[in-house]
Amino acid sequence: MKCPYCSEADSKVIDSRSTEEGVSIRRRRECLICGKRFTTYEKVENVPIMVIKKDHSRQPFDRTKILNGLKRACEKRPISMGEIESIVYEIETSIYNSLEREISTEEIGEMLIEKLRKLDQVAFVRFASVYRDFQDVETFRHEIDKILKK
Repeated sequence: MKCPYCSEADSKVIDSRSTEEGVSIRRRRECLICGKRFTTYEKVENVPIMVIKKDHSRQPFDRTKILNGLKRACEKRPISMGEIESIVYEIETSIYNSLEREISTEEIGEMLIEKLRKLDQVAFVRFASVYRDFQDVETFRHEIDKILKK
């Protein structure tokens, strides 16, 4: 960090503390050359994740879309809002931790399907029928048969 007074790159941190909002760290620094003090702020850089849709268009990742899809699939099922939020959090964390800047809707959908398969089979089939675009009863039956075999 360059000193704003003499432009020297060497400084030492005198004090560090979190800001009131907790989203950044305030650091008091002292220049090792001129001795003047200055303040810097450090915060996490949010890397925007882009979602690649089926038509190859891109749009920013939006957790509310996942949340809304899960709510629809879990409607009238014995699944708490906390469980739904937990799934959204796990998937969002997984996406951000992957260090990739782009993810396809197919990858997100498959992650959701795996989570729902373990949570509730009816919600899983509901979500899969929309996500995988079941065209007829036979496709639907095939998916249910796969569940019953497990």
